[in-house]
Order: sequence, then C-alpha cells, then structure tokens
Amino acid sequence: MSLNPPIRSWQGQCVWLVGASTGIGRATASALHAQGAKVIVSARNAVALSRFVDEHAGAEALACDATDAQALEQAAASLVARHGRIDLTMYCAGHYHAMQATRFDLADALRHQQVNYVGALNWLAAVLPVALRQAAQGLPAHLSVVASVAGYRGLPQALAYGPTKAALINLAETLYLDLAQHGVGVSLINPGFVETPLTAQNRFRMPALMQPEQAAQAIIDGWQAGRFEIHFPKRFTLGLKALRWLPDSLYFAAVQRGVNA
Repeated sequence: MSLNPPIRSWQGQCVWLVGASTGIGRATASALHAQGAKVIVSARNAVALSRFVDEHAGAEALACDATDAQALEQAAASLVARHGRIDLTMYCAGHYHAMQATRFDLADALRHQQVNYVGALNWLAAVLPVALRQAAQGLPAHLSVVASVAGYRGLPQALAYGPTKAALINLAETLYLDLAQHGVGVSLINPGFVETPLTAQNRFRMPALMQPEQAAQAIIDGWQAGRFEIHFPKRFTLGLKALRWLPDSLYFAAVQRGVNA
C-alpha cells in the first residue's frame, strides 16, 4: 500500500540531500543524478562536495553544517531562489561512535544528539515552509529522514547513537500524521549495516553488510513505490522488526545471546 505519492520519474526533479559527502547520502545523490534529477548536495566537507560536482556534471554543492540552523535556512533559501522549488529533500547527516555505559562520554553523546537529531530539526525548520507552500500549490513536496534500525530498540554499543535514531523514527511518524493531509510526502529510511566511513570503525561482525550503492537503490525503489518506511536489507531488518514485539525478558535474552554467539 502506497502511503506517499509514488515518484514515477526523476527527470528534472530538484532534490536536496543534506549529509551527502560520503556513504549513503553520496551514493543516493549519484544514483538520482544518473536518473536525470537536479541534485544539490550539502555537508560540512566542501572539498568532498566539490569532488562530487566535478564527477556529476550539472550537480550543485551547498556546503553547510547541519548543526547551524541559520546556515541551513540560508542554504534552503538560496536553493529556492535559484530553482524555485525543492521536490524532495533528505536528511542523511549523521555522527556515530560505538559507546557502552561503562565508557560513557558525555561530550560525544551530545555530539550525537546535535548532529543526528537537532540537525534534523534545523533542516526541518528550513524546508517545512517550502514543502507546505508547494503542496498548497499542487506541486510535489517530499521530506525524507534517515534513521536506523538501531532506533527500533536498545542495542549493545549504541548508547549514544540508538536514542537519536529512535527520536528520528518518532519524528518521521509524527510528521507523516501531520503532513499527509496537506499533500506533503514523508518517508523514513531505516538502514541496517552499510559499508561507510561511520561503520568502518566497528570492531564487531556486521550481519548482512551492504554497499552504499545497494542502499541507494533500495531508497530510490522505496520512494518510487510511495512507501513510508524504507528498510533494508530485508533479511536483516525483518528479524529486528520481529524482535520489537518480544517481551522485555525475551528481547534482552535474545540480544545477549546474539552478542555472545
């Protein structure tokens, strides 16, 4: 069942990806560019963005820090001034370090919060007025948030990361309830393990590890099908979804068995 208007063609679509210098964001930007979208990429790393533009003729770069609300607002305004609209925008900026309670790092936990969640709120403040205005005019408008299956329930090593992704899941669900009636599409992206600079630091086995290009294709397929939640790879994420329904005692036991296996 389609919960969003399916996106039939990317030709000429104006797409803004925030957090697109590496990993899933960059791969998605590249795939959309190949399908004819007008792609604008943002991140803090101006050098990486310039490299992307050099490799993708016609793409644009807007360097900005997602934790700077004013910078995101100015970036969105300049984008609309040049192109007149934002058909789809995705927040995929992220910060991740594995963390356990026995080695709690307050500064790093707060960095997770600022990039992963507060950054998403900054992005939302910048793009919501644009999306609502376009939808009122009968034009496409779609907001997409990259969370993680780490936000489904508590997981080892995810003391700082998991709660921010749980917040994003709740945020996206609430956005859908508020905005679907106004014609604004909202989608939630929950990846499993994807080979990126963030996951490269992991020292544990990552089941069903995907390449960024595979993740990008799964995301685009989900947008085209009009899905709300886009999760992948299914052979991994469906198992985690099932675990969500277990009573606490069974869930904790199952996770601890998996860690010790």
